[in-house]
Amino acid sequence: MLLFVDNLTNVDFSFLDPERGLLGETWLANVRLFGELDEQGMVCDFGTVKKVLRHWLDTELDHRLAVPVHSPNIRIEEEGDFLQIHWQFGNDGEFLSTRSPRDAIALVDAEILTQETVAAWCITQLKQQFPMTVARLELDFTLEAMDGAAYYHYSHGLKKHLGNCQRIAHGHRSRIDVWANGKKSPKLEQRWADEWKDIYIGTRDDLTDKLQHAGISYYQFNYEAQQGPFEIILPARCCYLIDTDSTVEFIAHHIAQKTRQENPEAFIRVKAYEGINKGAIAEA
Repeated sequence: MLLFVDNLTNVDFSFLDPERGLLGETWLANVRLFGELDEQGMVCDFGTVKKVLRHWLDTELDHRLAVPVHSPNIRIEEEGDFLQIHWQFGNDGEFLSTRSPRDAIALVDAEILTQETVAAWCITQLKQQFPMTVARLELDFTLEAMDGAAYYHYSHGLKKHLGNCQRIAHGHRSRIDVWANGKKSPKLEQRWADEWKDIYIGTRDDLTDKLQHAGISYYQFNYEAQQGPFEIILPARCCYLIDTDSTVEFIAHHIAQKTRQENPEAFIRVKAYEGINKGAIAEA
């Protein structure tokens, strides 16, 4: 017998890619359980499936930085309750370095992170948490269908947030909608999708140093949050600086204001998403 739950939940996180570096992502989780029926006539109670899986994904993957522990590109150093991650990517010798509390990092048992390898890691961790009637657990991740809409991948950290958004390297795959004088503007939407492809949105006040290494410019960001001190160093070309925190409200406001400056004859309306089905609207 097969029990399934499609679009059970979504996870917003960032991960390390060997070509693109730091990549903000949003995946939808789908689950299937195979097994015999219990005395209730169920493979497993839907309530148990949702509770166990959602809690585990929210705790172990959502709003974390996922790193492939078996990659030749990575070096991981343990410093008590903190992890120092050093990652080399691309063909130009660029690197990323971050130091965070251990709970901000997902150490994935894989060489390369894909929807399939992350799902396999999740299954290994989860399969012992279900009753004996469940013989096999399958989990896969899918992407939100954008249907031609413009979107970007961004990573950030919100130092003032009291929850896990304070982690300095978590992210989202997010669409962007822009209207100019009441008319949808694919051109303006794509302008932001292109500029913010695989971007790290950093708050200018958190920029603590500008570095040079092997002819490449780097930015260093540091802040102290409720969960502890956070640090990240990454190529300047991968960063976009704003004068505020990088909440989706401030992101929508920034896009609207800058788009209006570039198009002073137009009234601009921006609908900026943070992952799936949530976000903020700003006008200028």
